[in-house]
Parts: sequence; C-alpha cells; structure tokens
Amino acid sequence: MSQEPQASPELLTLRNQIDTLDRQLLELVNQRAHVAEQVGELKKKEGSAFFRPDRVAQVIEKIKRNNPGPLKGAHVAAIWREIMSACLALESPQRVAVLGPAGTFCEEAAIQYFGGAADLMYCSSFEEVFHATAAGSAQYGVVGVENSNEGVVTRSLDMFLHTPCHVVGEVSMLIRHNLMRTSADLEGIEVVAAHPQALAQCQGWLSKHLPHAERRPVESNAEGARLAALHPNWAGIASERAAQQFGLHIVSHAIQDDAYNRTRFAVICLPHTLNTAPPSGHDCTSLVVSVPNHSGAVHDLLVPLKKHGVSMTRFESRPARTGQWEYYFYIDIEGHPAEANVAAALQELQGLCAFYKVLGTYPVSK
Repeated sequence: MSQEPQASPELLTLRNQIDTLDRQLLELVNQRAHVAEQVGELKKKEGSAFFRPDRVAQVIEKIKRNNPGPLKGAHVAAIWREIMSACLALESPQRVAVLGPAGTFCEEAAIQYFGGAADLMYCSSFEEVFHATAAGSAQYGVVGVENSNEGVVTRSLDMFLHTPCHVVGEVSMLIRHNLMRTSADLEGIEVVAAHPQALAQCQGWLSKHLPHAERRPVESNAEGARLAALHPNWAGIASERAAQQFGLHIVSHAIQDDAYNRTRFAVICLPHTLNTAPPSGHDCTSLVVSVPNHSGAVHDLLVPLKKHGVSMTRFESRPARTGQWEYYFYIDIEGHPAEANVAAALQELQGLCAFYKVLGTYPVSK
C-alpha cells in the first residue's frame, strides 16, 4: 500500500494555523450557544416566540454586509444559518412537519429555511402536514404551493380553507429531477414512480427515453425513490439527496423538461405560534376570497388594488365545490398590511367579498 507523501514544513505550519483557528472558532461558537441558552430562558419567562425568521434574516443580512471576504456572501449566510439553527435547538427545538420520507424537496426546503438542527416530522401527504401543524403535533409545516411549470398545488390551496394555519415564510427552490434506480442503466425499466407534479414536469423526457414504462403517481418523489430501491425494474424521479438516502444510482441527471423549474414552498404555523412579522420592505400578502355570483364581480375585485397602487402577483381560481358554479380566488399582492395603501386596498376589497381570509404576510423568498 502506497504511503502518503510527507507534508512540507510550510504545509505543516499552515495546517497548525488552521487547527488553532478551528479551536478558537469552536470556543466562540459555544460562547454564542451559551448566550442563546440565556435568551431562551428569558423568552420562556416573557412568553415570546423562540423562532423569529425576521430576526434570522436581519442577522444574516448584517453578517453578509460586514463580510470582508474571501468567503462569498451566500456561503457565509449558509454557515450562519446553521449556527443559528443549532443555537435555537438549545433554546427550544423546532418541530417541523414536511412531506416524507426523507429525501424530498420539501425536506430540503425546510432545512434551507430552518437549518439542519430542526426536528423534522415526516408526513405522507401535504394534507397530513396541515393537520399536524394545526393540531400542534408540529410547530411549523412546509408545503408546496406552486410550480413554475405546472402551476399551483391544488390540494395545498384547498387546505388553507379548512385549517387555521397561516403563512409566515416561503422558500423558492430550483428543482432538478433525476432518474434513479438500483442499476446504472435504462434497460428494463417497467415503472417510473414519482409525485404527479414531477411526472408532469418530466413528461417530454419520459416520452422520448422511456415511452413504454408505466408512470405511477405516488405521494412524494422520495417515496418513488424508496419503491425503486425495492423493485429492480422500477425507477424513481427525485433529488440527489433521495438517491443517497436509498442507495440508488442516478441514471440520468436533470431530466425535467424546463431547465428553469422552480417550486415555491410555504412555511405555515398557527397564529399563536408566530404572528405576522413586521414589514421587511419586500413582503407578499396572500388572500383567498369569493364574490357574489353576478356580472362584473371578479372585475370589481381588481379595482381597489389599482386604485391604491397595489401590485397583484398571482391570481388563481378554485371551485368552491358547492355545486353552484362558485369559485374561490387565491390572490398574492405585493406589500404588507402595515403599509397605508395596502391596508386601504384590503379594506375596500373585503367589503366586496362574500368570503375573505388573509392567508399570511411574509417576506418574499430571494
């Protein structure tokens, strides 16, 4: 067996410097953790929220502004998010419901938002995520709400009507779908299992390369990967994280039909867990409304927004399931209700609606 070449004196000196700096960093991080524990005790006495995403964002932005380099701002932000996540776990572990099993994009979005120290609770569907969050089994939940290619996740929108959860944050992720199985080639694949949205986002590639394989919808992409690990003639469509989780070969990378394929995930909780954050300067307010069924009613919804100079960024309709051809309209607008023009527009809008509910106000994901 070949031996590793002996390090030069210069390299040994630099390694010793790094070892010294690592010890100093570890000491400082633990000092920060001790202060975080004191913060946690104070929050318990005051009854204030442990997790404050607005505070996390402020700290990270300040760190990025003060970063002299050579580390990139995005890398510094990722480091600090993990430090803050670990410190928060000492104050009060945050239990977060996500779509499971391990390896889903939903799990990845939760880690991106809460950090790796979050206590993840894996659910079999987005509906179960809502129920777990509403029941208090989890303090927060993360659910998919919209894809740049396939549009809204309709079940998530419907669930907002039936639970008291509101949106306190969002994560926008670039989605890369990978075909994976127990062997390293395309030969003999009979079934491709994935979430219906993933199957739709990859239909062009599948039609060209696996035209005869059955496309089997399952609750999540990670579930598809799990099933592919059990059946040699099956393949899954999922993230690289899922391939590692289930010990699969990635047969083909990035098979989605659109290279710019993004999914928005909403972070939800009960209002008493975390109330609406103060304005950040880059906020979105999400609503669901219905209007009386008469001529021009939908047009009238837009008048208050135009009148007060409020920009609408999303407008979706969903059947109300009353059998009367009635619809709910899901609307995203730019701004925060604490802003005078937004407050005035919302007040007028509410007066026009038969049903009106603010789903949440939260900083826009960058």
